[in-house]
Amino acid sequence: MLTKKQLDLLAFIHKRVQRDGVPPSFDEMKEALDLRSKSGIHRLITALEERGFIRRLAHRARAIEVVKLPDTLGGMSGAGFTPRVIDGDRPDGPPPSAAQPVSAPSFDVPMMGRIAAGVPIEAISTMTQSVAVPGGMISGSGEHYALEVQGDSMIDAGINDGDVVIIRETSVADDGDIVVALVEDHEATLKKFRRHGSSVALEAANSAYETRVLPSDKVKVQGRLVGLIRTY
Repeated sequence: MLTKKQLDLLAFIHKRVQRDGVPPSFDEMKEALDLRSKSGIHRLITALEERGFIRRLAHRARAIEVVKLPDTLGGMSGAGFTPRVIDGDRPDGPPPSAAQPVSAPSFDVPMMGRIAAGVPIEAISTMTQSVAVPGGMISGSGEHYALEVQGDSMIDAGINDGDVVIIRETSVADDGDIVVALVEDHEATLKKFRRHGSSVALEAANSAYETRVLPSDKVKVQGRLVGLIRTY
């Protein structure tokens, strides 16, 4: 299954290829999906290629071929199909009556592995599966991903061992935000973020753990907490 951003990018590439005969540039893709950097586009394209929806052709500029489309975009192969039009992501037919509840949409978010809420563990960079996330947790623009929490250092913030946290990818954070922090480019941890002059404090939400204070150039924010999923 594709995430919403992957589906949006695939639809945009296909539409431009159908219209112009060539795929859009990375800048055009970034603007169309309202992403801040091209790195997000690179990740989306890689994910689409790994799932067999597109093919990148070597030694050719802007060489992206749509191989197939998912059912939501018309299905079939990328060469000779015409995807059906979806107006506003709503099915054809009359609108539901006020008496009929409308279920909130959900999106598939990549599960990137485990994140330590305690002693930092090795940084996570490989998708293991996807998880369905309520649309209300998808905060603002940009990519989102999920991580399973390992440890108890954030229990006073309501984050327990085994919880799944939903993270919006960003490189900036405000004081007090709970973030995924990459320490010295190889350790990832979930902590409260605070600035102290030229240093950064990574605070636990558990009195049994000490605050880590590090030079700001040793800490990179990888995302900000926007939601949590708990299984009982």
